Formats: sequence, structure tokens, C-alpha cells
Amino acid sequence: MDALSVTTKGQVTIPKHVRQKLGIRAGTRVAFRLRDDHVELVVVDAPVAGAVSGAGMLRRTRPAVPADFDVASLMASGD
Repeated sequence: MDALSVTTKGQVTIPKHVRQKLGIRAGTRVAFRLRDDHVELVVVDAPVAGAVSGAGMLRRTRPAVPADFDVASLMASGD
């Protein structure tokens, strides 16, 4: 059993192994149930897992633009 300290705001940190076992992550709703002389933590609703970033989700159909590509020189040569 993990012994935790309560902050002045009444907060505790749920240990990582408990969060992982119960699937608790940011946005998860939990409830506290008072049972005689102890408290139960119950997961009420877990958030839908979403993509953290959209990077790499789309495929290119054209080749990548070179890093040294200069739009200004392209515009000047078009006059």
C-alpha cells in the first residue's frame, strides 16, 4: 500500500501504477465513495483517446520542397 501526503488544497497524486491499471489519464472523471472507515476511488468516465499531434498523418502526393527553396528568386525570374 502506498502512503501519500495530502496537500493544503486536499489533493493527492494517484500513483502511476494505479493510474495505469485503472486507465486514468488527464480528463478522466472519478468519484469518491465513503465506505465505513475508508474511501473508494471509482473511475466514472474515461476520456476518448485522441491523437496528440496530427504530424505525419497525411501522405504527400508531390515531392517535398527543398529546404533552400527561395520563393523570392522564383518571382523575380518570372518578370
